[in-house]
Amino acid sequence: MIRMTLAEVAAAVSGALHTAGSDTPETVVSGTVDTDSRNLGAGDIFVAKPGEVTDGHRFVAGAAEAGVVLAIVEHTVEADVTQIVVADAVAALADLAREVVARVRAAGDLRVVGITGSNGKTTTKNMLARILQDEGETVAPRASYNNEVGAPLTMLRVTETTRYLVSEFGADAPGKIARLAGLVTPDVGVVLMVGLAHAGGFGGVEATLKAKTELVEAVRPGGVVVLNADDARVASMATVAAARDLTVRWFGHRTTADVRADDVEVTASGTISEITVDGEPHALRLQVLGAHHVMNALAAITAAGVLGVPAADAIARLETLEIAERWRMQPLGSDRVRIINDAYNASPDSMAAALRTLAQITEPGQRKVAVLGAMSELGDQAGEEHDRVGLLAVRLRYERIVVIGADARRLFISAIGEGSWDGEAVFFETADEAYGYLMGELRDGDRVLVKSSNVAGLRHLGDRLGESFS
Repeated sequence: MIRMTLAEVAAAVSGALHTAGSDTPETVVSGTVDTDSRNLGAGDIFVAKPGEVTDGHRFVAGAAEAGVVLAIVEHTVEADVTQIVVADAVAALADLAREVVARVRAAGDLRVVGITGSNGKTTTKNMLARILQDEGETVAPRASYNNEVGAPLTMLRVTETTRYLVSEFGADAPGKIARLAGLVTPDVGVVLMVGLAHAGGFGGVEATLKAKTELVEAVRPGGVVVLNADDARVASMATVAAARDLTVRWFGHRTTADVRADDVEVTASGTISEITVDGEPHALRLQVLGAHHVMNALAAITAAGVLGVPAADAIARLETLEIAERWRMQPLGSDRVRIINDAYNASPDSMAAALRTLAQITEPGQRKVAVLGAMSELGDQAGEEHDRVGLLAVRLRYERIVVIGADARRLFISAIGEGSWDGEAVFFETADEAYGYLMGELRDGDRVLVKSSNVAGLRHLGDRLGESFS
């Protein structure tokens, strides 16, 4: 965090300051801000957030012993550290982030990009950050820091010399993107797609559309929105952009897109395509697996172009990325048995894309093995969407379909109903049971996709299989 006095921090979070030791209201603090005391040390700031499992207030004393100089709390705690008491620690975190970004923006040339979409946010964020880091100091979320805690924590990492802040905005209910994007008022807003991810929380895809449109509504006057020309729901946001006098830049496969991809080819070593940027042709050779990642790359190239980065430079930097993120189409194992661990998150769209990708990179004589868990937060559509995945896996001729967890059983039943009834599809309650089966079943030449939502925990199974066949 930038340097601020205790009095300034207290004013920003509307809190009551209780100094300790030799601290005064004019004492200057900075350092890392976090809600996890294990990540903090000397000179840092701890936000004691109550949680479902534990309460951050229990760790204030330990944080003080580790050298933390300030705790933002909802009630005073017996600890030798200066404390600011607030009504709501999470709201205070957001208020502090708003203040810090506003100060940096006022003092320098900070540009803010906001990214949202039902799928692809984290990959696109990583791609854009990779492009921008060669232009100047860039702050972007770690992993998927895109909620009411993670997004402000990312914002608080900006310094007086930060040139670019890339914020990823996720949401599981209406209004959340508006609140998060409202903290920074992005110069550029990127909307990737509107699908069924988190549809249960929103109440359906049309409600999801409304929620994702909140980012367009939050972009500063005179700003730019980067929209997916291939997604009709995203394309409809151009009307909102026009009403707010925002410039629209398009990406996609359509010939009308400003940044367009053609002739996409997926191989075991990466993804190749021809792209056109404002009429100029370029070759794009990603090391990242999957045709769907070409769209993420187009979005990143488009956003970077808005910020003044030439397309050739953006492409060259993207081609250095080996993986999008850990547990996202991450190749593990060896040429003997290749494991693709894509089990950090899953939606109907990303599940289908991953299944198709593995089918594309599997050569004749090699077996396709799908290790699948549940997709979460689909609400009333969960059953039907798990049916679709089971049917797709069979129609793509996966030789083995391994389904794990009670919440994914319907996927297994659908696969059997479609024709995988002679041992091709199997079901296990736990990942350990599935691991035992797979260790006896997998053989040289197999290509294995591990895919589920994060809560299913299959990413750890993917790591375990990768180590076993490395």
